[in-house]
Amino acid sequence: MTLGFAFGIRSGVLCALLAAALAGLLAGCARPLAPEFTGDSKDRVTASDEPDASKRARVRMELAAAYFGRGQMTTALDQIKLAIGADPTISEAFNLRGLIYANLGDDRLAEESFRRALQLNPRDADTMQNFGYFLCQKKRYPESTALFDQALAVPRYADASRTLLTKGVCLAFAGQLAESEASLVRSYEMDPSNPSTAVNLSEVLYRRGDFERARFFVRRVNSVPAIASAQTLWLAARIENRLGNRSGVDNFGDQLRRRFPDARETTDFNQGRFDE
Repeated sequence: MTLGFAFGIRSGVLCALLAAALAGLLAGCARPLAPEFTGDSKDRVTASDEPDASKRARVRMELAAAYFGRGQMTTALDQIKLAIGADPTISEAFNLRGLIYANLGDDRLAEESFRRALQLNPRDADTMQNFGYFLCQKKRYPESTALFDQALAVPRYADASRTLLTKGVCLAFAGQLAESEASLVRSYEMDPSNPSTAVNLSEVLYRRGDFERARFFVRRVNSVPAIASAQTLWLAARIENRLGNRSGVDNFGDQLRRRFPDARETTDFNQGRFDE
């Protein structure tokens, strides 16, 4: 059974990958007042102070991220090679390189890239998140969970809800449903507006036999027509079937036939494959 995970290593989602330009201030040395200007004061750092190599690398990174977001992996790879050639110390470049190679199916170079990114910046939670999900896809679940936990331990990590969601999905893939539920509940508490969290939590609760709670979470998604899908309607139909609510089953079946007549989930409904 496939969970309703709506993001992962694919275009336009897991890349918070643009190189950061210098933005700090150099603290000026405290000096006694003088009757005339000496010209010795430290100036603020601005874009003009950025080394040429860093500028070139940053521009190439921005182009690579844009091509990656459009699914143009070969062109993105060309740009990321130029970025690394200009400045081989940018961890974000190797993070993006890992995502590109993962999309191209080159597992060896993807893993090498993620590991190099973490060598350059051992506290890069974004790389931990991306590398963890890559390992999850390769069914290396203990390694992926360890990376998610490392990312969550980074102080002031801004995307903890995303990593908790990814961790919960991977734990479900590994068959650790109780642990998966705990991670998804934490993610939902941090960001209840994310439909991916609600759908995956509903799926896990369904698999654990907690049908009433599963109904609550998927109902929130299906109540918004713009985000309801064949998958979420089919999940709702399966839940209503387990609860013995025939009218609810028929309602979701009608929606499937009307809105998604060619979907695999509609075929499963029509053939009564509720428990497969």
